[in-house]
Amino acid sequence: MERQETLKKITDKPDWSVLIIGGGVNGISTFRDLALQGVDVLLVEKNDFCSGASAASSHMAHGGLRYLENAEFRLVREALRERNRLFINAPHYVHPLPTTIPIFHWFSGTLNAPLKFLGLSNKSSNRGAFIIKVGLTLYDILSRNQRSMPRHKFFGKKESLKKRPQLHPDIVATAQYYDAWIENPERLCVEMILDTEAISDNAHAVNYLGVSDASGETVTLTDELTGDIYTVRPKVVVNAAGPWIDFVNKDIHHKTHFIGGTKGSHLVINHPDLLKASAGSEMFFENKDGRITLFLPYLGKIMAGTTDIPINNPDDARCTEEEVDYILESIRQVFPEIDVNRSHIVFRFSGVRPLPASDASNPSQISRDHSINVIEPDDVVDFPTYSLVGGKWTTFRAFGEQVTDTVLDKLNMSRSGDTKSMAIGGGKDYPTENKSQWLEQTNEQIGVAKDQLETLFNRYGTRAKDVAQYIAAGDDSALETLSDFTEREIEFIARHEKVVRLDDFFLRRSLLAITGHVTRPMIEEVTEILGRVLGWSADRQHQEIKRTAELLSEQHAMKL
Repeated sequence: MERQETLKKITDKPDWSVLIIGGGVNGISTFRDLALQGVDVLLVEKNDFCSGASAASSHMAHGGLRYLENAEFRLVREALRERNRLFINAPHYVHPLPTTIPIFHWFSGTLNAPLKFLGLSNKSSNRGAFIIKVGLTLYDILSRNQRSMPRHKFFGKKESLKKRPQLHPDIVATAQYYDAWIENPERLCVEMILDTEAISDNAHAVNYLGVSDASGETVTLTDELTGDIYTVRPKVVVNAAGPWIDFVNKDIHHKTHFIGGTKGSHLVINHPDLLKASAGSEMFFENKDGRITLFLPYLGKIMAGTTDIPINNPDDARCTEEEVDYILESIRQVFPEIDVNRSHIVFRFSGVRPLPASDASNPSQISRDHSINVIEPDDVVDFPTYSLVGGKWTTFRAFGEQVTDTVLDKLNMSRSGDTKSMAIGGGKDYPTENKSQWLEQTNEQIGVAKDQLETLFNRYGTRAKDVAQYIAAGDDSALETLSDFTEREIEFIARHEKVVRLDDFFLRRSLLAITGHVTRPMIEEVTEILGRVLGWSADRQHQEIKRTAELLSEQHAMKL
């Protein structure tokens, strides 16, 4: 259903069982699970879907090795289970990731680690080989009943330097274990929304529709593009606004202090020597201040991060020059002879983790677990509000399940199914073992050339078939500024993937921006195609070009 149709439906049908505020991964997961139970549910997002904290992660699906220090065994076990489900349900975007830990000491941190485990210390200390060995052994034990990855291994200094000669010569050993990386979290979110609306006529998601007020049984929504006002009457409100939770609660007249977010920034670096030195592995290690930092191969580039800085307003999150220095210096601790500097950065991004408010002096000690904070009806509003605090990308499905069970109980409904084995988007019927056969059969059915089909498959998984059918239904040509995209492919995305603004395409429906491929001529060419499909006037096209160029420059330091 197109956006205007959905907005008309809101006008015609103001009554909803559940209103979800926030289109990040936790809100979308809840949306999907509620719809599966037959609940009529409306999700609204003030900006684009997956444009806040969910878009600013390290692109990893992991169990959380370091959470073992805080004795968060339940969270680690849940995350490992959910990571393994993602391999099955979203194989087009979630891939195994070998992870290497450079180790510089044998027994450092041995005395402090037990104190941290018991909650008696939040002091940072360098983790030596003994502590890392204990942690990785526990990690293996927690995943023993759901084994999908090799067990960890240790390598001595000689063997480590043989495999990666440019490692810091002061290492005493390296350790290797496996987790996973998420190629395109933004598309994963959009595909969950599209899947949900396809299975339920009573579930709708609208981007660029924000909450502006609430009173009694009504919530007021404002179209961020036109200023038009809509009112809805929900039985339950789910506040899934992530780091903006307290701001949204204020808009609906609740004074809360649930969030104590910290800013995390990342760099995407084009550096073939660094990529080669990493030898296909994420490098996961401790910075001088005790903060865990990392860098990993990402689509021919290196993604590096992250920082952990308290911040009051998530709208202010930007990757600062000080953070750039911090991340680049952390890379030099691992590969001191490789020159990595600002000239190699093609993209930078920053977001705020929606951590619970805490008085912990060390941000890394704040739990990454998830919880639901309930605000009961009061003398201002007649509905309960469930605020979704914390969480991490890997556990979104489990968190959505927890929220759904809570809401179902409130609505006096019973669960009729679950999302444990529900494939996501292009992960449905994914040919893990016979990709060539899938390409050949699809080529015979549709007629799109095999090399183009393979490009589409690598981009969208089995959803490539829908894109290919659209391409084959009309005259098509490659873009002048982007040879592996065609006009009809972009038209398909514009028509079927809830694109509203130009940056939706560059930042969240494709990987063009994050991999540093966007140019000014490309922006102009894509704008013409989107404008034709979405009915943009010449003035609107000009505004979208200006807005996107400024956004990519100011927030992501791209030179256009």
